[in-house]
Amino acid sequence: MISVAEALARVLALAPPPVPEQVPLRAAAGRVLLQPTLAKRDQPPFAASAMDGYAIREADHTPGAVLTVAGEAGAGHGFAGTLASGTAVRIFTGAPVPAGAERVILQEDVTREGDRITLGGKLEAQTHIRPQGADFRAGDALAAPRRLRPVELALLASMNLPELTVARRPEVAILATGDELVMPGEDPGPDQIIASNGFALAAMAEAAGARVRMLPIARDSEASLRQGFALAEGAEVIVTIGGASVGDHDLVGKVAADLGMERAFWKIAMRPGKPLMAGRLGGAVMLGLPGNPVSSIVCAHLFLLPLLAAMQGLPGVVTTQRAVLAEDLPANGPRAHYMRSALEAGDGLPRIAPYASQDSSRLRLLTEAVALLVRPAEDGPRAAGSVVDYIAL
Repeated sequence: MISVAEALARVLALAPPPVPEQVPLRAAAGRVLLQPTLAKRDQPPFAASAMDGYAIREADHTPGAVLTVAGEAGAGHGFAGTLASGTAVRIFTGAPVPAGAERVILQEDVTREGDRITLGGKLEAQTHIRPQGADFRAGDALAAPRRLRPVELALLASMNLPELTVARRPEVAILATGDELVMPGEDPGPDQIIASNGFALAAMAEAAGARVRMLPIARDSEASLRQGFALAEGAEVIVTIGGASVGDHDLVGKVAADLGMERAFWKIAMRPGKPLMAGRLGGAVMLGLPGNPVSSIVCAHLFLLPLLAAMQGLPGVVTTQRAVLAEDLPANGPRAHYMRSALEAGDGLPRIAPYASQDSSRLRLLTEAVALLVRPAEDGPRAAGSVVDYIAL
């Protein structure tokens, strides 16, 4: 068995480089921007009013000054002339500041009669003008790589960028295996269960930017498995579920090897998830995940999601956070343990408490967990109050 860190390194070594493609801005949500993107204009593109009020010259900014209103400036239509001494322009938020104007007086700080305004006794230091380019300048870059959130789309739109270079979505094929499995909605026999893992893995992969095909369940025969692998043709990542152990019916490794898989490793010093296999099958990366639901999903957090990130140009890392143990824990054994846990607020760091049962078949406990407490291999006893690592779920 190899360590989790070594297994992740070997998985990432299998990852092909990201493939760039051009997409319209509207289709870029959740995609990974591959190249730094340069603004085509300043924002704001002109000095703009930050308030509703009156644009005036600095020399006229005195208590009690009486000014003549020479015109109006609104968003989308500015004042065409140059502001003369002794005059003001009625202006609205976002409108271009007229030439010659140096500040905006708030509308509530003046009184107006006809085309004249009188400044009150309150004079503010703020000019209430947003300078041209205050947000960004033409040529400023949005750094890459980065996954594009809604706020980045708004920024890129304001930079006047209708198309972006992003990473192509990885193609993932998910193949559940086993005579015991039937799909939701089918009538299971007395010795069968409902296939569930694939739905979680598909959702995880899609949330990580992949396109996913869920293939028909492969039965415990070499012919059925060969047919399943044939249906995965064209995928860049093939994820199998179950059949990767050493039982008489665990045929995934054998069939994959017969089809030419170059195995990177098999079996990891971790729980849940020891019988995990990875390698290259043709042009695809293959991950053979355990059949137990919790094992399968935990392994996907540790290996599939970093793999998909790397294939899109992002760091292939598992991010951990720190918490304080809420209770004593005994020493851990020779395998790293990822324990389903609850979190609660604490003074500074949160407090973490692993559930009493860590049975890898108990999927409902995973739905209640918000964290995986990370226990390193051969970790000694931990007293309540110790600072530990966890993975947020």
